[in-house]
Amino acid sequence: MSISMYQASAPRFANTLKNLSAILDKAKAHCEAKKIDPLVLTNTRLYPDMFALARQVQIACDTAKGAVARLAGAEVVKHEDSEKTFEELQARIAKTLALIEGFKPAQIDGSENRTIELKLGPNEVKWQGMQYLLGFAWPNFYFHVVTAYGILRHCGVEIGKRDFIGTP
Repeated sequence: MSISMYQASAPRFANTLKNLSAILDKAKAHCEAKKIDPLVLTNTRLYPDMFALARQVQIACDTAKGAVARLAGAEVVKHEDSEKTFEELQARIAKTLALIEGFKPAQIDGSENRTIELKLGPNEVKWQGMQYLLGFAWPNFYFHVVTAYGILRHCGVEIGKRDFIGTP
């Protein structure tokens, strides 16, 4: 039995973004309970040269919507990177989910060998669809989601692996 490129992409990105949204809800509740300014958490980073929580969420969203659009051969929708609050980050995730969930399997299935071209800094890189999804998009997406999780856990938000994976 084979898995389709659609099943390996859009629903997987959407599921993890929904989990990230639930984690942000817990972070907001943590701030309210502990009387912490939420901007403290959204501006927190694990190390001075790393991106803050808000940027991690933005990049995770960009990676997900960009991957699905590229696999579908569609234009990648750009979003402003101006979110600072939990509410704004939740809205960013919701916009991203709407874009991802707007793609149909027929648009993505068969993209295993589609040439994906991406500019990374000064370099232009080319992949075949499957290589792009599994070797670049997924690792990049998970890196930023897990870093967001790590920032919040470091700040004392009571979350665990079940929150990240999304199991009951």
